[in-house]
Amino acid sequence: MAEARRIGRSAVEKQLATCANFVSGVESIYGWKGKVERAREVLMLMKTTAGRVRELEREVKRMHSYDVPEFVVVPIVAGSREYLNWIRENAK
Repeated sequence: MAEARRIGRSAVEKQLATCANFVSGVESIYGWKGKVERAREVLMLMKTTAGRVRELEREVKRMHSYDVPEFVVVPIVAGSREYLNWIRENAK
């Protein structure tokens, strides 16, 4: 959680993301280097604009302790006009 908070704070301070949410207690099972692994992780969701995605990805990779941190982009297909404007105004 501490690492997720550091990454999220940095992304928001640098205006790479408008907001970071944390979901603790996530259990992951995944293949890594020929083995099936299991780990407790923190899921972090960050809201940003399409124009900031690559910079945000670089920041996450720079700060994350994993060799290959999970970084996926999920498009926002709809939302309140006010909320989407807030994202655009704060991810500059």
